[in-house]
Amino acid sequence: MKLRTALGAAVGTVGAAVVGNRALRSRAGDLENPLPGIERSYRWRGIDVRYTVAGDPNAPEMVLLHGVHAAAGSHEFEPVVELLSEEFRVYAVDLPGFGRSDRPPLVYSPGLYADFIRDFTRVVTTEPIVVASSLTGAFAVDAVANADDSDVARLVLVCPTDETMSQPRPRIRTLLRTPVVGTSLFNVLASKPSIRYFFDRDGYYDADRLDDDHVEYAWRSAHQPGARYAPASFISGTLDPGPDFDLRTELAALETPVTLVWGRDANLVPLREGRDLADAADLELVVIDYATQLPHAEHPEKFVEYLSAELPRVERD
Repeated sequence: MKLRTALGAAVGTVGAAVVGNRALRSRAGDLENPLPGIERSYRWRGIDVRYTVAGDPNAPEMVLLHGVHAAAGSHEFEPVVELLSEEFRVYAVDLPGFGRSDRPPLVYSPGLYADFIRDFTRVVTTEPIVVASSLTGAFAVDAVANADDSDVARLVLVCPTDETMSQPRPRIRTLLRTPVVGTSLFNVLASKPSIRYFFDRDGYYDADRLDDDHVEYAWRSAHQPGARYAPASFISGTLDPGPDFDLRTELAALETPVTLVWGRDANLVPLREGRDLADAADLELVVIDYATQLPHAEHPEKFVEYLSAELPRVERD
């Protein structure tokens, strides 16, 4: 009788988890495109990758690549797309596994994202400026460094990093990919309180700049079908490029011009790391005051003012 009771409780718990997970997915609904412009698709290795295009077709091209976390997507650049499109032909991409792009149950890896960036910039654009945030900055550097003939005109890296965990934990990735338990755990990690905590702690210097609509959209994005697969690799540390890739060394060896942008009060990837990278690779470092990990989202006017005023001049020299 005790065994039967225990089994019944276990089945009930699993059933409740399944029902709860389905309810959350239903509440999230379809994910609309939050960006101004025209949405297009790029078919890459069987994955439908969505990106939004805005701005004059004859303007210098700029590709925006969001960072990686549980609720990531091109909506990270929503505050700057319209402003940037006044000077650039902007391509804001939802990376494979995020946003409105397909989210197949792949084992996502650094090499996959580097290959995607290399192919996208070669096939879809012509000599673009590539703006990449956080860990995606390392993927962009890898893409350019290992291209036979890169067409990327310049890299703008916002608080780039090549390490999010001291040691990868692939078992966490495996756990998060399981149908019931993994989905339930991911739903906790991607809850609205968790998303707001992440943005308050690491994304924004002034939490009042983070509005409820942004949190709501991030939550909805994190509850689309397949949403846990790519973040599972990030959360487990298996999206870190690994010991054979050193961001400082790779940046120093690049022939492509690179600009670093940092929030002065960044904690996740502190400004001292930006200064170390700039000194080691002799790079320009732009520091935005009263900002942390997302200076482009928190201070869009300052970010765009720099890019609009400085980058075209640099490219013409």
